[in-house]
Formats: sequence, C-alpha cells, structure tokens
Amino acid sequence: MLSFIKDLNFAIFIFFTVIYLYRVIYITVGIWSKRNRKAQPNHCKLHAYAVFVAARNEQAVIGELIRSIKDQNYPADLVDVFVVADNCTDQTASVARDAGAMVFERFDKKQVGKGYALDFLFKQVKNMGLEEKYEGYFVFDADNLLDEDFIAEMNRSFDQGYRVLTSYRNSKNYQENWITAGYALWFMHEGEFLNNPRRILGNSCAISGTGFLIHRDIIRKNGGWIHFLLTEDIEFSISEVIQGETIGYCGKAMLYDEQPSTFQQSWNQRMRWAKGFYQVFARYGLDLAKCSLKSKDHRFSCYDMIMTIMPAMLISITSVFVNSYFFLFAMMHPSYYSSLIMKTTMSSVLSSFLMYYGILFILGAITTITERRKIHCAPIKKVLYIFTFPLFMFTYIPIAVAALFMKVDWKPIPHTCIKSLQDVRGRSA
Repeated sequence: MLSFIKDLNFAIFIFFTVIYLYRVIYITVGIWSKRNRKAQPNHCKLHAYAVFVAARNEQAVIGELIRSIKDQNYPADLVDVFVVADNCTDQTASVARDAGAMVFERFDKKQVGKGYALDFLFKQVKNMGLEEKYEGYFVFDADNLLDEDFIAEMNRSFDQGYRVLTSYRNSKNYQENWITAGYALWFMHEGEFLNNPRRILGNSCAISGTGFLIHRDIIRKNGGWIHFLLTEDIEFSISEVIQGETIGYCGKAMLYDEQPSTFQQSWNQRMRWAKGFYQVFARYGLDLAKCSLKSKDHRFSCYDMIMTIMPAMLISITSVFVNSYFFLFAMMHPSYYSSLIMKTTMSSVLSSFLMYYGILFILGAITTITERRKIHCAPIKKVLYIFTFPLFMFTYIPIAVAALFMKVDWKPIPHTCIKSLQDVRGRSA
C-alpha cells in the first residue's frame, strides 16, 4: 500500500510537470519581452468601431466608463457607443444616454446573460443598417475604465491583421483586500505571461471577459453572437481557435475593472466560471483534441487551449482525496504499518501544499515585480498580496468541486467602486 501511495503521488506530479512544462517557456518569454519591446508602427489606418456595453443595474459606474471612451486619444467620429440596459430596474439607461451612448432596453427573463445581451445589440446594429459602418466591435463591461490610448493602441494591432484582440486587464480596486488583489494579479499574469508569450510565439491568445475587439467579418460569419454558455468569453475563444483564428494581444491597451471584494461575491462569480469551463470542456474538448493532433497551423494553440480549460484542479484534488482515504483507513486500523501510512499520506499532502504554494508565490512575485508600476496601491500591500495570492488561488479548490454538483445560474455582481481614471491613478504606485 505504501508503494501504491508513493507511486500515485509521483505519477500525478510527473503528469502535471509534463503537460504544463511549456508554461515555463511562456514565463521566460514574458520576462525576456520586458527588455525587448518592439516599437509598433507610428502610421496606420484609423478604423471605425462600435463599442458594446451590456449593463444590468449599473447606474453607479457606467457613466465613468462612457466618459473614458469619449476621452480617448482617437477620432471621436470613428467611435460610437451602444449600451444594452439588460433587465434593468434602475437608471442605467438614462445615465448612459446622458453620457452620450445610444441605449437600447431589453427585458427578457428567460434568455439571461451577457451572451444574449450582446447578440441583441448586434441585431440592433444590423437592423439600423450600420453593419458596413463599423470595421470592428469593442466589448466592455459597465464597470470598466479605459486608458486614454486604449483604442489607439488596439487599432494599431487591429491594423496589423488580427481579427480578434484582447487587452491588458488592470484593477480599479487592487488595494481593497486580498480577494481583489488576487483577481488582479491573476489577470495581469494572464496578460503578460500567457497571452503576451502566445502572441510572440505566434500562438493564439484567449480573451478574458472584457476589453476585446472583434472584426465585423467574424460577427457576420457567425450570424451575430452565438455563444451562450456561462463563460461566453472562453467559449468564443475556443470556437475561433478550432476554426483556425489567431487571437491577438495588445499589452499597451490597458483597462481597469472592479473585482469582487467579498468572498460571497467571489464565490458566486468563480462558481459560474468553473461551471462554464466544465461546459466548454464538455462541448469543445473533443474538437480541440482533434485539432491538436491534425491541424498543421494551429496544433499547439489547440493544445494550449485544452490545458486552459481542462479540469486540472479536479485531477490534483484526486491525490488529496486518495491520501486522505488511506490516512483515515490507517487511523481506523491502528498498527505499526498504519503509522507509516499516516506519515506518508500526511507528508504527501503537506509537500503538495508547499509545492503549489511555492509555484503560485513565484508567479505572484514575478508578476508584481514586472508590473509594479501598473499596480496602484501602497508598496507594503504589493508585498503582502504576493503572500496571499496563493491562498486566493487555493480557494478555487472547493469551488471546483462544488461546481461539479451544483446548479449554477448567471448572477449579476454589484459594482460600487465609483472612480474616474484619475482617481485610480491617484494612489501611490
């Protein structure tokens, strides 16, 4: 039995080391890229865009978003803002109109979620005969704030031929607590040490919720927005990668969004994400596997996407469950041999915890050091949140298990962090 326990733990360790080893290369490339930034062309075509915002009871924050769009260093006549006030019971629609957006109100209690709201907006633009006016569509959440050069920087990358682009995701409330900082650190890591290396190496990136740009030809090809799973962003990414699309990343285009600050809000949001990833894996996992084996040009991108949506957390939890089972079994059947089993299982679980904590600590430290100028909070908190980042990530464990068995519906997250771009930057870096 001791041999089985040791072999199982070793096998799981080797399995994860092998399948995720390429992420070490990503981190290396990400660090290298900080020293070797290539200048983008100064001259490029100025494209016309529509900005889409799906909002539900967002009267507190949507005005600041629209103001940050209106204040862009980009020709105002090339950017139109469309808002869908989706099942709102507050003044979201009037606030958005007063800020200068074209607003549509939607009331549908059956088809609930961001995907349905986006499709509603695409249909409105088509019905108005504006399809040919816009070459691309930006998608934002109501709590976002855009850096003044956001659209200009995205336009440079769009002009280079990318038909789908994602951006750098920063936080409005990084400094609030260990939960908001945990989110923000992960999104920064995802941008600079996953998507940026993907772009450099010619692989496809993945969009992450908000701050992305889509060419009108893709919307036309799909007949609107056709992705309605709980995580419509990653579903869209996976679908496009399977079809051979290369999603780009523009690290110079920065937006700020508000992260949940209470554990209950965070639990609800990440439950939806976990369930959504299971849904995407169930629907697209086989097609991704076929793509990773057969596709000539996007083979590795498909493999990378499999690793992104694969329920790896559940596989790692298996080791904990097995060790816990043998530990309890040994406790119920005391003997000298049982004490060895208990020591082995306890040692294995503790070693796994320390190993994963160490890996996550390193990821958090690298991200904090390289992105320190973009993190708007007190220096002491920057250091403190490196240590709490692994704990935040560990809270995914019960969420991943619960999402397997619980019914999960889309629930809005209230946004109360009312800040302008100047307010966010006003904190000491």
